[in-house]
Amino acid sequence: MNVLLLGASGRIGQRTAAELLSRGHAVTGVSRSGTVEGIDDDEFVAVAGDATDPDDVARLAAGHDAVVSALGPGEDEPPEVLTEMIDAVIEGLRRAAVDRLVWTGGAGGLRVGPETLLIETDDFPEEWVPVARAAIDAYDRLSEVEDIEWTYVAPAALIEPGERTGEYRTADRELVADDDGDSYISMEDFAIALVDELEEANAVYTYLGTGY
Repeated sequence: MNVLLLGASGRIGQRTAAELLSRGHAVTGVSRSGTVEGIDDDEFVAVAGDATDPDDVARLAAGHDAVVSALGPGEDEPPEVLTEMIDAVIEGLRRAAVDRLVWTGGAGGLRVGPETLLIETDDFPEEWVPVARAAIDAYDRLSEVEDIEWTYVAPAALIEPGERTGEYRTADRELVADDDGDSYISMEDFAIALVDELEEANAVYTYLGTGY
């Protein structure tokens, strides 16, 4: 598969690129600078691009089989840039006639009870709220799209660099937690979940939670 990877220079993006390449996919990795550290593979090409510009997204996506997003706000950007990005990516994919999108989302919109989202719990860190709300807004826009086969994949409540175990669980719009109530996944295993969904397409039009 020929995959366009947005946000390839970030921690999740780099791990997703490595996972895609290890499975034989060709990857075009997009970053604002046009450089992606730590990836040395003949099937990987790093390019510069603006994920808030639908014309740029369309140009980059043309000729690819699918787009995977590991986008997030930069340190100098407001959280609301996520909605600009998802609008631009949706429009760009339409113009490029690419109909498969796997989007790295946020855990804040996952359910922890019948009527309670993670972002609404007392333990949810206040400093994470703006980004979490922006991610939920981005999902709301994506959820209205019917002409692109999308999957919105969210990590557990805590995601950090760690071990690649190959083990994880998923749930449809629910936070995945263990028997002790802890919700965690390594970035390495989250990358596996992203690529598994890209290849298998078992959760199209789904807000998919992941974790151990």
